[in-house]
Amino acid sequence: MSRPPRFDAFFEGLHDLGYVDGKTIAIDYLSANGRGERFPALAAECLRLKADIIAVSTTPAAQAVKNATRTVPIVMIALGDPVGTGLVDSLARPGGNITGMSMMVPELAAKRLGLLKEAVPGISRVLVLSYLADPIAPLQVKALKEAARSLGVTLQIHDIRTADDLPAAFDAATREGAEGLVTTAESLFVVNRARVSELAARYKLPAIYPYSIQVTDGGGLMAYDIGTGDLFGRAALYVDRILKGAKPSDLPVQQPIKYDFVINLKTAKALGLTVPPQLLTRADEVIE
Repeated sequence: MSRPPRFDAFFEGLHDLGYVDGKTIAIDYLSANGRGERFPALAAECLRLKADIIAVSTTPAAQAVKNATRTVPIVMIALGDPVGTGLVDSLARPGGNITGMSMMVPELAAKRLGLLKEAVPGISRVLVLSYLADPIAPLQVKALKEAARSLGVTLQIHDIRTADDLPAAFDAATREGAEGLVTTAESLFVVNRARVSELAARYKLPAIYPYSIQVTDGGGLMAYDIGTGDLFGRAALYVDRILKGAKPSDLPVQQPIKYDFVINLKTAKALGLTVPPQLLTRADEVIE
Protein backbone atom coordinates (compact mmCIF):
# COMPACT_ATOMS: atom_id res chain seq x y z
CA MET A 1 0.00 0.00 0.00
CA SER A 2 1.41 3.42 -0.99
CA ARG A 3 2.08 5.93 1.78
CA PRO A 4 0.77 9.52 1.73
CA PRO A 5 3.53 12.13 1.16
CA ARG A 6 2.82 13.70 4.56
CA PHE A 7 4.65 10.77 6.18
CA ASP A 8 7.81 11.29 4.09
CA ALA A 9 9.74 13.02 6.89
CA PHE A 10 9.12 10.10 9.25
CA PHE A 11 10.27 7.43 6.80
CA GLU A 12 13.16 9.56 5.57
CA GLY A 13 14.18 10.00 9.19
CA LEU A 14 14.24 6.24 9.67
CA HIS A 15 16.27 5.80 6.48
CA ASP A 16 18.81 8.41 7.61
CA LEU A 17 19.20 6.43 10.84
CA GLY A 18 20.08 3.31 8.84
CA TYR A 19 16.69 1.62 8.71
CA VAL A 20 16.12 0.37 5.16
CA ASP A 21 12.80 -1.38 4.60
CA GLY A 22 13.34 -4.96 3.50
CA LYS A 23 17.03 -4.92 4.43
CA THR A 24 17.68 -3.71 7.97
CA ILE A 25 14.04 -3.47 9.05
CA ALA A 26 10.60 -4.67 7.97
CA ILE A 27 7.93 -1.96 7.82
CA ASP A 28 4.26 -2.87 7.53
CA TYR A 29 2.15 0.16 6.59
CA LEU A 30 -1.50 -0.23 7.59
CA SER A 31 -4.24 2.30 6.88
CA ALA A 32 -7.88 2.58 7.93
CA ASN A 33 -8.55 4.51 4.70
CA GLY A 34 -10.65 7.03 6.54
CA ARG A 35 -12.76 4.42 8.34
CA GLY A 36 -12.11 4.88 12.03
CA GLU A 37 -14.08 1.77 12.97
CA ARG A 38 -11.24 -0.31 11.46
CA PHE A 39 -8.62 0.77 14.00
CA PRO A 40 -9.23 -2.10 16.50
CA ALA A 41 -8.82 -4.62 13.67
CA LEU A 42 -5.63 -2.90 12.52
CA ALA A 43 -4.31 -2.94 16.10
CA ALA A 44 -4.97 -6.69 16.24
CA GLU A 45 -3.17 -7.07 12.90
CA CYS A 46 -0.11 -5.31 14.32
CA LEU A 47 0.03 -7.85 17.12
CA ARG A 48 -0.49 -10.74 14.71
CA LEU A 49 2.48 -9.48 12.72
CA LYS A 50 4.48 -9.50 15.99
CA ALA A 51 5.51 -5.86 15.65
CA ASP A 52 8.46 -4.80 17.81
CA ILE A 53 7.16 -1.25 17.78
CA ILE A 54 3.94 0.41 16.54
CA ALA A 55 3.87 3.96 15.19
CA VAL A 56 0.49 5.72 15.03
CA SER A 57 -0.64 9.01 13.48
CA THR A 58 -4.14 9.60 14.87
CA THR A 59 -5.63 9.63 18.35
CA PRO A 60 -8.30 6.95 17.62
CA ALA A 61 -5.58 4.68 16.23
CA ALA A 62 -3.42 5.25 19.32
CA GLN A 63 -6.35 4.47 21.60
CA ALA A 64 -7.08 1.25 19.72
CA VAL A 65 -3.46 0.10 19.90
CA LYS A 66 -3.11 1.04 23.56
CA ASN A 67 -6.26 -0.96 24.33
CA ALA A 68 -4.81 -3.93 22.44
CA THR A 69 -1.41 -4.06 24.15
CA ARG A 70 0.27 -2.72 27.26
CA THR A 71 3.67 -4.20 26.37
CA VAL A 72 4.51 -3.43 22.72
CA PRO A 73 6.07 0.07 22.53
CA ILE A 74 3.91 2.68 20.75
CA VAL A 75 5.27 5.87 19.20
CA MET A 76 2.86 8.72 18.41
CA ILE A 77 4.09 10.31 15.18
CA ALA A 78 2.24 13.58 15.86
CA LEU A 79 -0.99 13.45 17.87
CA GLY A 80 -3.30 16.24 18.90
CA ASP A 81 -3.33 16.20 22.71
CA PRO A 82 -2.14 12.93 24.29
CA VAL A 83 -2.60 14.23 27.84
CA GLY A 84 -6.09 15.61 27.29
CA THR A 85 -7.23 12.41 25.59
CA GLY A 86 -5.77 10.20 28.34
CA LEU A 87 -3.14 8.45 26.24
CA VAL A 88 -0.30 9.46 28.57
CA ASP A 89 -0.10 10.52 32.21
CA SER A 90 1.87 13.69 31.45
CA LEU A 91 4.24 15.08 28.84
CA ALA A 92 7.27 14.74 31.10
CA ARG A 93 6.38 11.26 32.37
CA PRO A 94 4.13 9.51 29.85
CA GLY A 95 4.02 6.22 31.75
CA GLY A 96 3.07 2.89 30.22
CA ASN A 97 4.14 1.81 26.74
CA ILE A 98 3.40 4.96 24.72
CA THR A 99 5.30 8.16 23.94
CA GLY A 100 6.09 10.36 20.96
CA MET A 101 5.13 13.74 19.57
CA SER A 102 2.25 16.06 20.48
CA MET A 103 0.81 18.76 18.19
CA MET A 104 -0.79 20.58 21.16
CA VAL A 105 -3.89 21.25 19.08
CA PRO A 106 -6.17 22.94 21.68
CA GLU A 107 -3.67 25.74 22.25
CA LEU A 108 -3.09 26.17 18.52
CA ALA A 109 -6.83 26.25 17.78
CA ALA A 110 -7.13 29.29 20.05
CA LYS A 111 -4.08 30.86 18.38
CA ARG A 112 -5.69 30.48 14.96
CA LEU A 113 -8.89 32.19 16.06
CA GLY A 114 -6.80 35.10 17.29
CA LEU A 115 -5.00 35.34 13.95
CA LEU A 116 -8.32 35.35 12.10
CA LYS A 117 -9.49 38.21 14.31
CA GLU A 118 -6.28 40.11 13.46
CA ALA A 119 -6.83 39.53 9.74
CA VAL A 120 -10.47 40.66 9.92
CA PRO A 121 -10.68 42.93 12.99
CA GLY A 122 -14.41 43.54 12.68
CA ILE A 123 -15.33 39.86 12.63
CA SER A 124 -17.91 38.86 15.23
CA ARG A 125 -19.39 35.50 14.12
CA VAL A 126 -17.23 32.53 13.09
CA LEU A 127 -18.22 29.17 11.66
CA VAL A 128 -16.31 26.29 13.29
CA LEU A 129 -16.19 22.99 11.40
CA SER A 130 -15.26 20.09 13.67
CA TYR A 131 -15.30 16.30 13.55
CA LEU A 132 -16.44 15.73 17.12
CA ALA A 133 -16.17 11.94 16.91
CA ASP A 134 -12.39 12.37 17.14
CA PRO A 135 -11.33 12.77 20.80
CA ILE A 136 -9.10 15.75 20.00
CA ALA A 137 -11.97 17.76 18.49
CA PRO A 138 -13.95 18.56 21.69
CA LEU A 139 -10.71 19.74 23.34
CA GLN A 140 -10.14 22.18 20.47
CA VAL A 141 -13.73 23.39 20.59
CA LYS A 142 -13.37 24.06 24.32
CA ALA A 143 -10.22 26.09 23.70
CA LEU A 144 -11.94 27.99 20.89
CA LYS A 145 -14.87 28.86 23.13
CA GLU A 146 -12.53 30.23 25.79
CA ALA A 147 -10.64 32.30 23.21
CA ALA A 148 -13.86 33.52 21.60
CA ARG A 149 -15.01 35.06 24.87
CA SER A 150 -11.90 37.20 25.19
CA LEU A 151 -11.98 38.12 21.49
CA GLY A 152 -15.65 39.10 21.49
CA VAL A 153 -16.50 36.48 18.88
CA THR A 154 -19.58 34.24 18.68
CA LEU A 155 -18.91 30.71 17.40
CA GLN A 156 -21.27 28.68 15.21
CA ILE A 157 -20.10 25.10 15.77
CA HIS A 158 -21.07 22.44 13.26
CA ASP A 159 -20.24 18.75 13.70
CA ILE A 160 -19.14 17.34 10.33
CA ARG A 161 -19.19 13.56 10.03
CA THR A 162 -18.75 13.24 6.24
CA ALA A 163 -17.94 15.61 3.39
CA ASP A 164 -21.62 15.54 2.46
CA ASP A 165 -22.36 17.51 5.65
CA LEU A 166 -20.28 20.48 4.51
CA PRO A 167 -22.70 22.36 2.19
CA ALA A 168 -25.51 22.41 4.75
CA ALA A 169 -23.15 23.67 7.47
CA PHE A 170 -21.95 26.56 5.30
CA ASP A 171 -25.50 27.40 4.25
CA ALA A 172 -26.85 27.39 7.80
CA ALA A 173 -23.94 29.36 9.23
CA THR A 174 -24.15 32.00 6.49
CA ARG A 175 -27.86 32.46 7.10
CA GLU A 176 -26.97 33.02 10.76
CA GLY A 177 -24.46 35.72 9.84
CA ALA A 178 -21.11 33.89 9.79
CA GLU A 179 -18.23 36.17 8.78
CA GLY A 180 -15.29 33.77 8.98
CA LEU A 181 -14.26 30.12 9.23
CA VAL A 182 -12.05 27.95 11.42
CA THR A 183 -11.66 24.18 11.14
CA THR A 184 -10.30 21.95 13.85
CA ALA A 185 -7.33 19.69 13.13
CA GLU A 186 -8.87 16.44 11.94
CA SER A 187 -7.89 14.62 8.76
CA LEU A 188 -11.45 14.88 7.38
CA PHE A 189 -10.83 18.55 6.57
CA VAL A 190 -7.41 17.89 5.07
CA VAL A 191 -8.70 15.15 2.78
CA ASN A 192 -11.56 17.42 1.70
CA ARG A 193 -9.51 20.63 1.65
CA ALA A 194 -10.45 21.60 -1.90
CA ARG A 195 -14.16 21.27 -1.15
CA VAL A 196 -13.89 23.25 2.09
CA SER A 197 -11.94 26.03 0.36
CA GLU A 198 -14.42 26.10 -2.54
CA LEU A 199 -17.32 26.52 -0.13
CA ALA A 200 -15.46 29.18 1.84
CA ALA A 201 -14.88 31.06 -1.42
CA ARG A 202 -18.49 30.64 -2.53
CA TYR A 203 -19.80 32.05 0.76
CA LYS A 204 -16.97 34.63 0.95
CA LEU A 205 -15.75 33.50 4.37
CA PRO A 206 -12.15 34.34 5.33
CA ALA A 207 -10.71 31.16 6.82
CA ILE A 208 -7.72 29.88 8.77
CA TYR A 209 -6.70 26.23 8.79
CA PRO A 210 -4.46 23.92 10.87
CA TYR A 211 -2.32 22.65 7.98
CA SER A 212 -0.30 24.57 5.38
CA ILE A 213 -1.38 22.18 2.63
CA GLN A 214 -4.93 23.50 3.05
CA VAL A 215 -3.59 26.83 1.75
CA THR A 216 -0.74 25.85 -0.58
CA ASP A 217 -2.67 23.02 -2.23
CA GLY A 218 -6.29 23.62 -1.20
CA GLY A 219 -6.50 27.33 -1.95
CA GLY A 220 -7.40 28.42 1.58
CA LEU A 221 -6.71 31.92 2.91
CA MET A 222 -4.45 31.27 5.91
CA ALA A 223 -2.90 28.41 7.86
CA TYR A 224 -1.02 28.23 11.14
CA ASP A 225 0.80 24.91 11.11
CA ILE A 226 3.27 23.27 13.45
CA GLY A 227 5.67 22.15 10.75
CA THR A 228 4.76 18.48 10.90
CA GLY A 229 7.94 17.48 9.08
CA ASP A 230 10.01 18.38 12.12
CA LEU A 231 7.75 16.40 14.48
CA PHE A 232 7.66 13.41 12.13
CA GLY A 233 11.45 13.41 11.92
CA ARG A 234 11.77 13.50 15.71
CA ALA A 235 9.30 10.59 15.94
CA ALA A 236 11.73 8.55 13.85
CA LEU A 237 14.44 9.29 16.43
CA TYR A 238 12.18 7.89 19.16
CA VAL A 239 11.63 4.71 17.14
CA ASP A 240 15.40 4.37 16.89
CA ARG A 241 15.93 4.91 20.62
CA ILE A 242 13.27 2.36 21.58
CA LEU A 243 14.61 -0.23 19.16
CA LYS A 244 18.00 0.28 20.83
CA GLY A 245 16.56 -0.42 24.27
CA ALA A 246 14.96 2.76 25.63
CA LYS A 247 11.61 2.45 27.39
CA PRO A 248 8.69 4.61 26.20
CA SER A 249 7.92 5.58 29.80
CA ASP A 250 11.39 7.15 30.06
CA LEU A 251 11.01 9.31 26.92
CA PRO A 252 9.09 12.58 27.47
CA VAL A 253 6.40 13.48 24.96
CA GLN A 254 7.84 16.23 22.76
CA GLN A 255 6.06 19.36 21.58
CA PRO A 256 6.36 21.49 18.44
CA ILE A 257 9.30 23.86 18.16
CA LYS A 258 8.61 25.13 14.63
CA TYR A 259 5.53 26.90 13.31
CA ASP A 260 4.52 27.88 9.79
CA PHE A 261 2.17 30.81 9.17
CA VAL A 262 1.02 30.91 5.54
CA ILE A 263 -1.11 33.58 3.87
CA ASN A 264 -2.57 33.32 0.37
CA LEU A 265 -2.95 36.82 -1.07
CA LYS A 266 -4.65 35.45 -4.20
CA THR A 267 -7.46 34.16 -2.01
CA ALA A 268 -7.52 37.39 -0.02
CA LYS A 269 -7.96 39.38 -3.23
CA ALA A 270 -10.78 37.10 -4.38
CA LEU A 271 -12.50 37.71 -1.04
CA GLY A 272 -11.99 41.46 -1.28
CA LEU A 273 -9.90 41.31 1.90
CA THR A 274 -6.89 43.49 2.65
CA VAL A 275 -4.57 41.62 5.00
CA PRO A 276 -3.06 44.00 7.60
CA PRO A 277 0.65 44.69 6.84
CA GLN A 278 1.70 43.75 10.37
CA LEU A 279 0.23 40.29 9.82
CA LEU A 280 2.02 39.87 6.50
CA THR A 281 5.37 40.64 8.11
CA ARG A 282 4.86 37.74 10.55
CA ALA A 283 4.04 35.22 7.82
CA ASP A 284 6.60 32.52 7.00
CA GLU A 285 5.18 32.21 3.48
CA VAL A 286 3.07 34.59 1.42
CA ILE A 287 1.47 33.28 -1.77
CA GLU A 288 1.00 36.04 -4.36
